[in-house]
Amino acid sequence: MSSMRYPFLDLGRVNAPYAGELHEAALRVIDSGRYVGGPEVESFERELAANTGVLYAVGVSNGLDAMRLIFRAYMELGRLRPGDGVIVPANTYIASVLAVTDCGLEPVFVEPNERTLNLDTSLVEQALNDNVKAVLTVHLYGRPCYDGVLADVARRHNLIIVEDNAQAIGADSPVPSPGDTFRTGSLGDAAAFSFYPTKNAGALGDAGAVTTRDAELAKAVRALANYGSDTRYHNIYEGFNCRLDPIQAAFLRVKLRHLDEETARRRRIASVYDGNISNPLVIKPMIDAPDGSVWHQYVVRCACRDEFRRYLSENGVGTDIHYAVPPHLQSCYARYSGLSLPVTDRLAAEVVSLPVSSCTSAEDALEISQIINDFRK
Repeated sequence: MSSMRYPFLDLGRVNAPYAGELHEAALRVIDSGRYVGGPEVESFERELAANTGVLYAVGVSNGLDAMRLIFRAYMELGRLRPGDGVIVPANTYIASVLAVTDCGLEPVFVEPNERTLNLDTSLVEQALNDNVKAVLTVHLYGRPCYDGVLADVARRHNLIIVEDNAQAIGADSPVPSPGDTFRTGSLGDAAAFSFYPTKNAGALGDAGAVTTRDAELAKAVRALANYGSDTRYHNIYEGFNCRLDPIQAAFLRVKLRHLDEETARRRRIASVYDGNISNPLVIKPMIDAPDGSVWHQYVVRCACRDEFRRYLSENGVGTDIHYAVPPHLQSCYARYSGLSLPVTDRLAAEVVSLPVSSCTSAEDALEISQIINDFRK
């Protein structure tokens, strides 16, 4: 339990409103006698596919495995080969890059747009070479990262588009068709979801999923996640054990039913912040019209970040940093440390995440805004 007046996140409080439904879901799985696979997983997959607007969803063990399985499936199907390049945003969580390198593919880092903090799609085409065969677009902080520019480049260069949708379940994008909106997870060729407990639809442990309209890809992902087996004791791939536990599937069915409420609450809090934070030392995130983000994080920027965070902590406001060290500067990726990515480096030194979960009310957001406005360097 946080001692902060405005905690950044308290998962006990987040899950308390659903306690009755979660207990019922757990008992249903316990009484079923089915503890791997079975009807809870199958029902969750159908419900996630319908929510996303795709034909297929495959429940898997976590978000990183979801991305790894997508890339590995494309390799098994002959659409990717070891050494192929994958465009990745330089400003992202390291899991996005781990999934690429784990499959023997080569990340090609592209800078973010400073206003959206997402992949700058206008830079993708100039980053291409004969080796690049795919783009991993990350809907960072819950903001969709997909537009006509990216779609056009992918079409003209026959690129696979994989969505890292770990932070953006339920987000809406106005493309590919003007006037219509489409859910993230249905925009590219395949998408990876994470249901880590802190996510907008969080499990009570690790969980993930893959969505796609491609029946062949879905079949390959499902087999790879189950030891490479398409039927019992018949292994067509050198696979993994990356299955979704039915008890987490049962919990996630509860969370999916409440997803629209969660999204509306986060959008309301973001709107309060946007309308009331006016400190010139603090750069607010851009809000699109209409607002398609699901605000997994509400991330501001401040050049004097350490001082800013200390001030907020002293005034009872919990904060976090997503992410303080970009992937190309992590020790495990020392081979990329010489890359010139000044926008990414600057964002990593300035970003601050404010409270935006169901622990935070609109009234809290107004009071936090006022505290922020009183900050002086």
